[in-house]
Amino acid sequence: MARRLRVRFAGAIYHVTFRGNARQGIFADDRDRERLTARVAESAEDFGVRVYLYCWMNNHGHLLVETPAGNVSAFMGSVLTGYTVYYNLRHGRSGHLMQGRFKSPLVAGDDYLLRLSRYIHLNPVQVKPWSQKPLEERVIRLRGYRWSSYRGYAGLGPAEEWVCREPLLVLTPGRGEAQQRYSRYVEGGLRQPDEEFVREVADATLALGPESFRQDVMRQHEDLIKRGRKREDVSLRHIRVSESADYVLTEVCAQLGVDVGEVQRRRRDSTNRAVAALALVRRCGMTEREVATRLGLGSGAAVSYLIRRIKERARTDAATARLVEQTGRRRE
Repeated sequence: MARRLRVRFAGAIYHVTFRGNARQGIFADDRDRERLTARVAESAEDFGVRVYLYCWMNNHGHLLVETPAGNVSAFMGSVLTGYTVYYNLRHGRSGHLMQGRFKSPLVAGDDYLLRLSRYIHLNPVQVKPWSQKPLEERVIRLRGYRWSSYRGYAGLGPAEEWVCREPLLVLTPGRGEAQQRYSRYVEGGLRQPDEEFVREVADATLALGPESFRQDVMRQHEDLIKRGRKREDVSLRHIRVSESADYVLTEVCAQLGVDVGEVQRRRRDSTNRAVAALALVRRCGMTEREVATRLGLGSGAAVSYLIRRIKERARTDAATARLVEQTGRRRE
C-alpha cells in the first residue's frame, strides 16, 4: 500500500503520535524518558517548532506542535532518529524502535485544540488499569505524573521553558487564575468524559476538526495526489526557506576560516563539520539525512551524533557556545 501523503504547510498545527515497534515499550527507565524529552526540546529549537504539550506513555508518545516553517517531517525525523540512535546504543540493540511512520493529523483551532490538550493530558489515567480505578486515585495519578506537560500547565511543578502554554491557557474557560482554570477543565474530563471527541481523535487520519475543515483538507490532499507529486511529504502552499544551503555553508566556513571542502572531508577533529551541520539544520530547515548528503556523511544518525556532541561541548566551553550561536543565528 502506498504511503499516505503528509499534508504540511507553514503555520500548521499537528497532533503527532508515534508508537513502539509491534506496540512494544519505547522506554526502559526514566533516563530514557528524560532523553526523549530533552531531544524534543533540542529539535524544537533547531527547527523553530512551537511545542504546545507532550505526553509519554510506555509504548507511545503524543505531541501537539505548530510548525511556522512547515517542517514537521524534518522536526520529527530529528526527534525519532536521534532518540532511536541513543536507545539502541544504550541498550545494545539494533533496528527499528518505532512502528512505521509517525502520525500527524492537522488540528483545527481554538475549541479543538483545547479539547485535544485535555485528551492528551488525560492519557496516563485513561489506560488500563488506571481507567478502572476510583476517581480520587486517578486524580492523584494525573497530578503526580512526571512525563507530560500537565504539571507545568496546572502549576503543580516546574514549567518547561520550551513548552508554549499561554495560547491554550488563554482559551480555557472559567474564572480565576489561568492554571487553576486549566486544571479544572482537564480534571473535569475525568468526571464527564468527552467520549464523542475520543472517537473523533481515533478516526482522524488527515485532520481533526469540524466537517468543513476535514473536507477542505481532504480536497487539497486529493488535489496534490492528482498533480502527481511523488514526495512523501507535500505542501499545501509554498514553504519559505529563508536561506539556501550554499549561502549558509559559505558564510559559516568564512567564520570558521576554512573553505567549504574542508567541512566535507573526514577528519578526526570534526568540530567544523559539526558546526556547519547544526547551522544547516537551524537556518535551512534541512533534515539530518539531507545534511549528511551535503557534508559527505554516511547517514542522518552520523549527523545527529555530531550535533549532539557540539551542543554538549557548547554547554561547558564558552568559545564553542559563541561559535554555535554566531553560525546558527537565522538571518532575517
